[in-house]
This record gives sequence, C-alpha cells and structure tokens, in this order.
Amino acid sequence: MEACCADGHRMATQHRDCSLPYTSESKECRMVQEQCCHSQLEELHCATGINLANEQDSCATPHGDNASLEATFVKRCCHCCLLGRAAQAAGQSCEYTLMVGYQCGLVFRACCVKGQETADFAPSDIGDIQEAAKISEMEGEQEDPYLNDRCRGGGPCRQQCRDTGDEVVCSCFVGYQLLPDSVSCEDINECVMGEHNCRLGESCVNTAGSFRCQRDSSCGTGYELTEDNDCKDIDECESGIHNCLPDFICQNTLGSFRCRPKLQCKNGFIQDALGNCIDINECLSISAPCPVGQTCINTEGSYTCQKNVPNCGRGYHLNEEGTRCVDVDECAAPAEPCGPGHLCMNSPGSFRCECKAGYYFDGISRTCVDINECRRYPGRLCGHKCENTPGSYFCSCTVGFRLSADGRSCEDVNECSSNPCSQECANVYGSYQCYCRRGYQLSDVDGVTCEDIDECALPTGGHICSYRCVNIAGSFQCSCPPSGYRLAPNGRNCQDIDECVTGIHNCSINETCFNIQGGFRCLAFECPKNYRRSADTRCERLPCHENQECPKLPLRITYYHLSFPTNIQVPAVVFRMGPSNAVPGDSMQLAITGGNEEGFFTTRKVSHHSGVVALTKPVPEPRDLLLTVKMDLYRQDTVSSFVAKLFIFVSAEL
Repeated sequence: MEACCADGHRMATQHRDCSLPYTSESKECRMVQEQCCHSQLEELHCATGINLANEQDSCATPHGDNASLEATFVKRCCHCCLLGRAAQAAGQSCEYTLMVGYQCGLVFRACCVKGQETADFAPSDIGDIQEAAKISEMEGEQEDPYLNDRCRGGGPCRQQCRDTGDEVVCSCFVGYQLLPDSVSCEDINECVMGEHNCRLGESCVNTAGSFRCQRDSSCGTGYELTEDNDCKDIDECESGIHNCLPDFICQNTLGSFRCRPKLQCKNGFIQDALGNCIDINECLSISAPCPVGQTCINTEGSYTCQKNVPNCGRGYHLNEEGTRCVDVDECAAPAEPCGPGHLCMNSPGSFRCECKAGYYFDGISRTCVDINECRRYPGRLCGHKCENTPGSYFCSCTVGFRLSADGRSCEDVNECSSNPCSQECANVYGSYQCYCRRGYQLSDVDGVTCEDIDECALPTGGHICSYRCVNIAGSFQCSCPPSGYRLAPNGRNCQDIDECVTGIHNCSINETCFNIQGGFRCLAFECPKNYRRSADTRCERLPCHENQECPKLPLRITYYHLSFPTNIQVPAVVFRMGPSNAVPGDSMQLAITGGNEEGFFTTRKVSHHSGVVALTKPVPEPRDLLLTVKMDLYRQDTVSSFVAKLFIFVSAEL
C-alpha cells in the first residue's frame, strides 16, 4: 500500500494529472494510487494559492479559468491565507474559529503566524508549506506538512480545537459552554440564565446555541406579527383581501376595514349596508311631522298629513250623520255569534252567550266552544279510550276487549271460543296465543297455523338416525339398508344381522360362513402342493426328501379373516404376528408380499420377535382384499418362514 501511494504522489508531482491510467492489476492498489494522487494534487494547488496570496495580495489566477478543479483549490487556499494575513494585521488571534474546514484553518493560522514572526513558516507549527510551493520542481515522496498537528480531524474536541504546542485546548461555539471533561460542549440556556433580551409580553424559548422571543398572545384579527415580534395592522384594501362590492370603496381601519358606497341617495332616502337606497319613514320620527288632529301617511321619499275622523271602539259604530258612536246589536238576526242553538244576550258595546251543556263561552272569540271532556278529565271517564264529540264524549276499547254495560269499562274477549288457531288456543288478557302439538311449529307468517317440523332437515337431523331419516307428519322414522341390517329397539340405530348365526346364509356344507357388517362371506380354502391341512385355517409343510425347492417354502400357511368399515380411524393396527414360543435370541422380519398394490397397509416391528400390520390410509369404498404377510424367523443361525393369508372385508359405513 505504501508503494502504491508513492506512485500516486509521483504521478501528481510529475504530470499534475490524476486521470491517467494506472498500471497495477490490484483493485485496492489502484484505489490507493488515485486517492494519494488527488491528495498530493490538492496540496500542490494549495501551495500555489498560498504563494499567490504572498506575492500579489490577490487571488486572481493568470489563466482566468475559475471553473477548473485546480483554480478552485488555488482560490480557496489563497482566500484562507489572505484572511490569516488580515487577522494578523488587525492584531487578532491566529486561532481560526469559523467552521470552514480543517485545511483552510491550517492555512489561515500559517499565514497569520508568518506575518507575526516575519519569517518563513516553522515546520513545527504549520509544516513545510514553502517546500510545498516548490514541489513542482522536485521529485520523490513528500511528508504531510500537517501530520504533527494534534487538532487534525477535530482532535479530541467536540467543537473547536487549538494546539498550543504544549497541550491541546478545546473551546466551544457561541451559545455553548465547556463541560468539566474539557472536551464536550453543552448548550447554554439563556432563558434560565437571564441572558436574553425578550421584552414584556414575550416569552423566551431556548434553542441549540441561542434563543428566540415568542409573543405570549396572538395579534388578533386584522393584525400580523412582524419579525420584531410587533403587531402590525393589515391593510385589507391594499392587499385586496376585502369583500367590498364593486359599487363600494374600501377604506382601511385599524384591525379591519369598511366599505363606503359610491352611490349617494336623494333626500328622503337612506343608504343601507349593501348600497341600496331605502325610503325613510318620516311618520316614525320622534318629532311628529303632522299637527294635532291629523294622521301622518308615509310616501315614497316623503309623507302626507290626513285629517282624523271619529274612531268608534269595538261594539260601536258611527251614526248616519257621522257625528257620534252608537251601540251595535250583535244578536240581531240573521247573525248568530254564539253558534246555532245557543242564546245571545246583547249589552252596550258587547254581548254574551248562554251556552248549552257540554259547551263553554270563550271570551276571546266570544262564541260557545265545545268542552273536550277527554282532555279535561284524562283517565277518569273511560277505561281504555275516550273520544270527544260535540257537547259530549263516548268510550271505546282496544283490540281484544269489548265495552261493558256501563258504557265506560272494558272487559276481555275470549277469542278461543271462535277457534282462531289450527291446533291449540290459550286465551290471555286482551288477546290469545296459539300452540302446536309435538312435531309441529307455529307459522311465522300468520301466527295461527301449525306447520310440520321436518326433523330430518334440522341441523341435528343427521344424528337422529344412524342410517336414514324419513320425515312424517308430526314426527319422523328411521330406516336401515334393505339387507344385512334391522332396526334396533330404540327405533334409531341399525343392528347388523348375523346371517351365520340365524342360518339365513347360502353357504355350502364345505364352506364356512363368516359374518361381516351388513352381510356375510362363504369361505373355503385348500392347502397348496407340498402342504397338508393341520387345523381349520392352517396348512403345514410336508417333510422334504430329495426336493431342493421344498426347504425354501414356508413352514406354515395360516388363513385369517378380518372385517372393518370404511370409516375406520387411521392409522390402525389390524394384525399382529410373531412366534408362538419365542426364545431368547430370536429375531424376525415382517413383510407384505402380495395384495398391497394400492399401498393401504404397512408393516412395523414392535420388538425383536413381534411385528404388526397397520392400515395407514382409509379404503374409500367397500371391497374384499387378500393380503399375504410373510414372517422370517431367525433362530440359532437358522431361518424359518411363516405366511399369513389375511382375507380383509371392508364394509360400508352407516
């Protein structure tokens, strides 16, 4: 890696170009060459900028190209050096605190220190920057001029770092204070320390490195908050946010505005808020415009005065001469102010009525008005419902009741006497209730008809009968398959008929009857060649003489008969096989040698001298299977074979 970096330095020094192709085959070496070349090239450009600042006090490049990478680095280091020289001339510190980058800070400090010492840069302070300015005339590797600066990369400090030569001193930015560890900085809460300048009515809000002032209350409608936390009136007319109509002129006010109409109304009119001219009613003014004895009449834009005439009160009218008021006879025919059938009595200026029973005299309408007895005496006249009639009332009852002989009380009606229900009826107070016998249910449509319950269709109907359910009116019946079963005494389950015991099978005398679920099988077998029958279901091998094939035959062939339904739960052990007289040291192997083409069965060894045949997947339909199972018994270095012929009858499930 060091050799690759040296190649990168030489390429920058000799060619001033890092885009040339690299010859190394290692990807990592090419990466190091490129980075070291760029770093060295930046140092060369920076040295050129420092020389430019020291020679002509200006950063104008002779080529005038400010867009190239070289011009950018030259100009940056030139500016940083000029800033350092300006700080030295102003008598300021050479420690640069602005956050403008590590390299710019070093150049600033180097040029500032050089101005103070009026000598060349000391290598112990800033590195050999003069040699960096002349590096274009030299070849070979150069040492990093800032390698010995302990503040490089920020050093141990969190914000600002200064290497005094003897020690590294950490400092903080404005608004922060140094922690006791002399390395970290924490924010100064100016609001708590009282170092803010917020005015009365403003609250101090602390921020990172500073603070801000915030008004305690808003400015309100029509005002806006300025940058100085002051409330300034919003000129709605100038900003165009008013809602004045086109016929109005907007006039700004403090916190609001008003709309002044352009149109001016004539005398006798006043302008409303929308600019319309509204007539002034002069007759309603405080000072009466007309003299005493005359009436004011308002007109459009003005008014007139009219002479008063005598005004007679209610119950009087002017005489024919129009000079005085006389009584009006309200009871004179054909007027009937009290209503037909009521007596009218005239009086000066009025009249009175003598009303019949069930009516009262209304002083406002001055007529006889019917008395609503149902409303005046609620709940005290009728047992159920009260209906008002002119001059009287009558009582009625709700549904399910009839009016009693007194014409006011209500008594219950026995609806069941008219047989409204299809089966059973029970009278209740004010109504009735229909009931159904067992096996029926009340109709949801009319509530009186009884409908048969289909017990077989209920969610639990599949569990009522073990085989098949047949619905009948008011009940149900269970049935069994037509052959092989009979109905159990409980009337729901089906019992298998053992044809072999009852003797209803058709097996011959040479056959054995074997009962299965729902039927039977006639079984017969003959021993194969080289075997003799030793029991009802067993064949023994004959003694072997000169026959070479005989010893390979099984010693014994035994026939077994099994039966189970199709819905048997799997896996299920259906047969177990092993030597009848096992001795220590025995071992055996069990295998299915025939009849398992569809893979319903499998064998499993449960001990050294015992194994089982298990059903591993269900048989989907009733069928007869013949399974051949072979057992090889290993005893004292000899092998003996035994065969079991399993007749398996799979019956249908109920």
